[in-house]
Amino acid sequence: MILKEGRVFLSNYKNGLATFIVLLLGFIPVIAQNIHEDFMFRDKIQPVDESNIFRSEDFFNWGGSIIKGDDNQYHLFYSRWPRDTKFTGWLLYSEVAHAVSASPSGPWTYKETVLNGRGKGHWDAITAHNPKIKYFEGKYYLYYISTNLGNNIAYSGEELLETSLTGYTHPNWKILRPNQRTGVAVANSLSGPWERMDTPLIEPSGPITTLTVNPAIDRGKDGKYYLIVKGDKPNDTNFTRNQALAIGNHPAGPFVIQDQPVIDYLDTEDMSLWYDDLRGKYFGIFHAHTFIGLVSSEDGIHWNKNDEFEIMPKEIPMKKGEKLNPDRMERPNVYRENGDIQVLLLACKKGNDSFIVTIPIKPSK
Repeated sequence: MILKEGRVFLSNYKNGLATFIVLLLGFIPVIAQNIHEDFMFRDKIQPVDESNIFRSEDFFNWGGSIIKGDDNQYHLFYSRWPRDTKFTGWLLYSEVAHAVSASPSGPWTYKETVLNGRGKGHWDAITAHNPKIKYFEGKYYLYYISTNLGNNIAYSGEELLETSLTGYTHPNWKILRPNQRTGVAVANSLSGPWERMDTPLIEPSGPITTLTVNPAIDRGKDGKYYLIVKGDKPNDTNFTRNQALAIGNHPAGPFVIQDQPVIDYLDTEDMSLWYDDLRGKYFGIFHAHTFIGLVSSEDGIHWNKNDEFEIMPKEIPMKKGEKLNPDRMERPNVYRENGDIQVLLLACKKGNDSFIVTIPIKPSK
């Protein structure tokens, strides 16, 4: 009797094990499929309150890039410039500032100013703007943009202020805008000192002309560095901006711009880039004036619209139920920790105010 029951048990065990293996094998393709799906953003955006909005009384705040320090604090590198220079002062008076928080979604406290324009004789003579902070190969890399009025043009502080207050119609704007380039400063610590390069990181070529600005960079699956910069679309009369990709073997270059643009089918700005190890894909987030969009790539070179392309209209949900409707909503960026997106950063302008919003993102399952 015992022998018979043992045989029945063994038979049931084998049948159960076989069923389990079949079910497991059935789940594996589903798991693999889910891992390689495009990142879906829209349903993960959480409402905000004033603790997520970073304003300054005397400055316009703009842009922003977050990194976690060895002190377990979160460090925000962002642009700011004096309110009395008007909003157009970004091209002449912006500085890269550093704020800290116990949480990546804020609230933030200003700590110090990190970079200014270096003055006459330098490629980054006037302004320091639109930073991205990264940690590569044991060092901190602070990417930023700047401009100059040329080496042979004499100018005074009064003329710079006049340019700032006049804005886009001032003759100097036609010199400052095309002289904008991307550069990088390097340090061993988030507290500096920051060592700047004597030349810009990259010049326009291929799918962009005129300028190279608003850098986005990450290390790819092949160990190379993928850099996206914005420039003007060649042979275009509608003031369309293209996004171009460059590849280098080192975080400070040299970089080679690829022939294939990242985006050339609509006017976009402010790309931010990351490589997702879990999905084995590259993602790029940007703004297109009326929405925040997302593109993706298998190889970092050939880019397509993400399955969820328009991830956010030009409005931000608030915890009290209303919506924040800015006049401008730009500079999207993400902060990731352990491979998961924690925060979506946005720069917003409403009336005569500009501020940074650090939006919590619901963790992936």
